[in-house]
Amino acid sequence: MTSPALDAALADIETVFNGCSSPGERACGVCHLPEEAAYLRTPHVRVPADVLRMYTFEVSDHFDDQAATMRRLLPQGARALADGKMEPLGLGFHGLAVVDWRAWPAEQSAAVEAFVLAWWQDILTTPKPPYWIVEIFELCASVLRSVIPLLDRWHASPVADAHLARCVDWWLEKLLVDDSPFGWFLHGEEAAVPELRTWLSRHAPDRLRGQGEPHLAMCAELLGLSYDERWAHAYWASAPATN
Repeated sequence: MTSPALDAALADIETVFNGCSSPGERACGVCHLPEEAAYLRTPHVRVPADVLRMYTFEVSDHFDDQAATMRRLLPQGARALADGKMEPLGLGFHGLAVVDWRAWPAEQSAAVEAFVLAWWQDILTTPKPPYWIVEIFELCASVLRSVIPLLDRWHASPVADAHLARCVDWWLEKLLVDDSPFGWFLHGEEAAVPELRTWLSRHAPDRLRGQGEPHLAMCAELLGLSYDERWAHAYWASAPATN
């Protein structure tokens, strides 16, 4: 069951983008069937689930107008994403992470942002999300082109803290060496990585200890140090041998 905020955001997406299409879209004539591209040109017709996912995560050079295509797909695409019907997530850039949706008319851009944030906040209260929490965070951050709005909403709670522990466990190997833990972050990654390290060093340790993860907590604290200070820290002399 989704939250009232997410339900409202999805309803707004369906209203704002109702009737959108990409009138001249031919898509890729090599990779896509003519009848698949025809869905993009035709409003008010449901797109088959496999075609919806294919075009949502398709590479940019396969479109005549990717922005118009994303507007065409959004009413179904946002609902499918929230319903867990876009599996797998981590195998390509979501179209909204590629197109400049913030340049769309104000009503459209506001609807996109409201949906992404409402979905993220709904995920933070869902013990078993429809996708891997690491992939959900990255998809939302890549669409927003920033991790800050997601981190600002990642308030402490048992469910949210359990999600935090799973993410940190995956991210730490890269973050500890000042590398990016992201695989599909097209715009804003350079700023996102240090912002994530800083936030984790300040906000994650106590929450991770509360999850019974003292090693993750200590490593999160070390992210607040410079690279050399981090690896010269006395903690490593007694750190778990498996890490």
